[in-house]
Amino acid sequence: MPSAEHVPAENRLLAALPSKDRQHFLSGCEQVELLLGNILCEPGETIRYVYFPTDSSISLVTPGDGHGSLEVALVGSEGMYGIPLMLGVDVSPLHAVVQGSGPAWRMDAERFRRELKHSVALQQELNRYIYVLMSQLAQTAACTHFHVVEERLARWLLMTRDRAHSAEFHITHELLAQVLGVRRVGVTKAAGSLQKKKLISYSRGDVKIRDIAGLEAASCRCYRADKETYDRILHI
Repeated sequence: MPSAEHVPAENRLLAALPSKDRQHFLSGCEQVELLLGNILCEPGETIRYVYFPTDSSISLVTPGDGHGSLEVALVGSEGMYGIPLMLGVDVSPLHAVVQGSGPAWRMDAERFRRELKHSVALQQELNRYIYVLMSQLAQTAACTHFHVVEERLARWLLMTRDRAHSAEFHITHELLAQVLGVRRVGVTKAAGSLQKKKLISYSRGDVKIRDIAGLEAASCRCYRADKETYDRILHI
């Protein structure tokens, strides 16, 4: 769904690199278009590419052993997908699926390993990002356990807005139920409550955030905590 509010973006991790390092890195990348629902890697599969989203987002989901699934992280223009390669592991522990369509920079795993050796600045930037991602994983675990569905939905909508660079995007109740790890009826009730409060409008999967400040107030503290950690550690 196109939006007049959309603002083109760049990947913040790459943008923070010194110009020479950034140009060298991008010379080894290709720009690809990620499509909603595309599976980039399954748990146990070899990671063949790293992705640096610019105007797209990637959902990292842990399987629920036959009892549904749960999104544990959402990667957009603030981050990257392929962190295990930095730790010397080439196997994915999570299901990686495109949550928001759009462009991303892609580099094959072998070239990425060489780039890490070439650029100290890249190593330092991504090491800090690992810390941020670990914090996000811990925050999500606490959020899932302690906070009600409406608060968690508000947080997720705000996170998606940040990564979509737009207050309008498309998401179905079924997909929301999967990423939040709850029954579809729970999502329907939570979304209906946010809509009654005039914080969002929602119709046939099309979401529009109508009151950003109000939605932040309705969200749990986890949304703000994630942003504060990112700003404090990465300074970008």
